[in-house]
Amino acid sequence: MVMETRSTKRKKLWLASNNEGDNDIDRISDLPDAILHHILLILPLKSIAQTSVLSQRWRSLWSSFPDLDFTTMNPSKDICSTPKLKSKRWWSSMDFIANVLALRDKHSDLRALRFRAHLSFSHLNGLIRRAIRCNVQELDVEVATGDYFNFPRGVITSESLRVLKLRSRYPGFRLLPSPVMTIGFPLLHTLSLSLVILYEQSSLLDLFTESSFPCLKNLNLDACFGMKHLKVCCRSLEDLTIEKCFQLHSLDICSAKLENLRVASCFDAYSDKTWFKVNAPRLRSISWEYNSITASSSLVNLTSLHEASVGFSLLHENLSVDKLQSVCNFLSGLSHVHSLTLDSQCVEILSNKSDIINLLHPFNNLKVLELHTGFEKNNVPGLAFLFRSSPTLHTLILKIINDFKTERRQWNRDLWDLSTSADEQYWESQLQALRPFLDHLKVVKIHGFLECENEVSLAKFLLKHGKDLQEMTLCTSKYCNFKDSLRRQKVRSQIMGFSWASSNAKIVFLLSSS
Repeated sequence: MVMETRSTKRKKLWLASNNEGDNDIDRISDLPDAILHHILLILPLKSIAQTSVLSQRWRSLWSSFPDLDFTTMNPSKDICSTPKLKSKRWWSSMDFIANVLALRDKHSDLRALRFRAHLSFSHLNGLIRRAIRCNVQELDVEVATGDYFNFPRGVITSESLRVLKLRSRYPGFRLLPSPVMTIGFPLLHTLSLSLVILYEQSSLLDLFTESSFPCLKNLNLDACFGMKHLKVCCRSLEDLTIEKCFQLHSLDICSAKLENLRVASCFDAYSDKTWFKVNAPRLRSISWEYNSITASSSLVNLTSLHEASVGFSLLHENLSVDKLQSVCNFLSGLSHVHSLTLDSQCVEILSNKSDIINLLHPFNNLKVLELHTGFEKNNVPGLAFLFRSSPTLHTLILKIINDFKTERRQWNRDLWDLSTSADEQYWESQLQALRPFLDHLKVVKIHGFLECENEVSLAKFLLKHGKDLQEMTLCTSKYCNFKDSLRRQKVRSQIMGFSWASSNAKIVFLLSSS
């Protein structure tokens, strides 16, 4: 039996006396407000409100809670789109928001207010005014109203507001006159507007300027109906997104700090006077998706460009000379890019309009090239041009769009008995011009590989002459009949059955469910 020393006994008595009654102490409530608010952030707002019945201390925490996200309390993720579908539950929800704001501790600032609802403009304006009086920093609102409503005037002169996201579902909202809109937003750094009606104010040339938005870093404009002319010239802007502005005629962007630009589904496809201009020396990423081709394009000073994705929307294949030149100017403006993705429409234009491709600037910094293409026979010259224009390319990704046309599925039964096909002869004729490209290429990935003549000829050419090639991955569909399977085995045997330029190269065949 081990005997306890006197010092050990004294230590046990001291610990016992100091821990006496600890089970009755509410240590959580003694934590500072800021820590408790941070802990409560992980709970839905309804649960946070329910803590107010615990004690006066927790009631005080609720009345000063800085982040009010009422979107966690809405009965549905979707907002009713017509007044007839409004329910009493929506109105009670709005009354609850109004009551919470009215009962807030007057000395506690509001960091964030988020809600979505179907309500009248007067009700919306009232909620926003209360939030402004609470010095709200982030206001995120998604609403549907019975009629058009005006941009809330109260947010313009707010000295506390940092983030404003205003999304309208139906029928949309109008901006206030330009002289009113340009007098405020002193500290706003994020602005997102969706479903803006601008038929009576189609030109926004003096709104997004340094004087109107001196601190703006993030701007998102979505579905601005009626907007024809837009100029964005904010010195602090870093991220800009413009979507679904179908009537747009001109877009002028000038920003010394802009890093990310995304423009999708914009420009009037029926106008021959549309134009686009961007001057952004720090631009790192540009995403150009499903936009109608403008009559002129000017991409200036994009020397820091790292990533670009380009896709066009074509109503018809007959493009005017101006629009063809615009495509040329657009792609030439991306000449400093390191990673480039081109959609099938862009590849088609380069394939069918040989008169413009010689005017393009080479992509001397390009390391990754991703091409979406139907890989018809007429696409081969366009692909060869892009390869010639990418002398230091590291990775080539081809995503073949298989629409299963007869010519894409047609097997040439005698092809594999010939020493060289017509496509192979074409690629061999390009060997000298493609030498820099072949000397740098390391990785090739071809998705949608059907072992048709075009694809096999290219794969064999790259293996035969790619001196630094390390890996080629060919992704084929796992859905094929027995006859196709036998032919594929023959194709693969041919690909594997000749000497490759690179002793380190390996080839991988993958089965895809697509």
